[in-house]
Amino acid sequence: MLHRLSFAVGVATLLTVFPASAQKATDLDKVSFGTNWVAEAEHGGFFQAVADGTYKQYGLDVTIVPGGPNVNNRIQLIAGKIDFFMSANTLQSFDAVANNVPVVAVAAMFQKDPQVFLAHPDSKVAKLEDLKPLTLFVSKEGMPTYFQWLKSEYGFSEDKVKPYTFNAQPFLADRKSAMQGYVTSEPFAVEQQAKFKPIVILLADYGFSTYSTLIETRADFAEKKPDLVQRFVDASIIGWYNYLYGDSKPGNALIKKLNPEMSDELLAYSIDKMKQYGIVDSGDTLKDGIGAMNDARMADFFGKMVKAGIVQRDLDYRKSYTLRFINKGVGLELRPKN
Repeated sequence: MLHRLSFAVGVATLLTVFPASAQKATDLDKVSFGTNWVAEAEHGGFFQAVADGTYKQYGLDVTIVPGGPNVNNRIQLIAGKIDFFMSANTLQSFDAVANNVPVVAVAAMFQKDPQVFLAHPDSKVAKLEDLKPLTLFVSKEGMPTYFQWLKSEYGFSEDKVKPYTFNAQPFLADRKSAMQGYVTSEPFAVEQQAKFKPIVILLADYGFSTYSTLIETRADFAEKKPDLVQRFVDASIIGWYNYLYGDSKPGNALIKKLNPEMSDELLAYSIDKMKQYGIVDSGDTLKDGIGAMNDARMADFFGKMVKAGIVQRDLDYRKSYTLRFINKGVGLELRPKN
């Protein structure tokens, strides 16, 4: 996972929230879902589905297990300690196949990866290629992943790279530099800290076609309990529609309960940017619903990663995902008409 700057302190605690409902808890299927970072707006749809009772309406008693810098929920999934995991992007799914890890992606809640580069306003950066002459602050996770794609697709050079340590100060001090980040968080941090709006270049808009924030489960779990998986996917989709287009206060209240340092201002900013950039709801989701994936896009991304030398050509990437539980138009009626 490409970690990013966070305003939150990592909390390695367990959150179980039971929304008010007349339905007895004993009638519900207990489900555990692990996120890959501390509670934030980028997980909002899942928290919303807990808070507004959507999971309960689908017969589920959902426990959210937060991630963080010292928590590896993917290992917990593989070990059978949790039922579902929120993986960062499709590369993790490919890596699972390469290492014979028996997990499968069942939905992609983000159609666009939020990965961006930030540049100073006076840098005159207008498109991705304009970043090439600048010093680029890239994390150790970014170098073997998206930066290899930048090299193969756009001719970027590692000579211009300096380590990104999730501290914005080196970027702020060098006006001829650009810094990696997430569109939902780092621009806000820069605006608050340096009092200027950075130029934002979203890699997804230039062909970095990975899905992001995928729901993963164990392959045998999906085969043995397809009804439960379907209900969790459907309820999560509804949660995301409600979080983006309805009243997000219930979801945000749960996020802040788990992560007290999360501010209302950042939550509102993140939701706005997810909508503005079509992170969750754009492209195929307009007809297939949030969570959509398709074979053509998976093949496209796999081809780009092979070209970049990130994955092996003989990898059977089709084992990394299934379309069984998505593309059914669930929740489309919840999207605003205008």
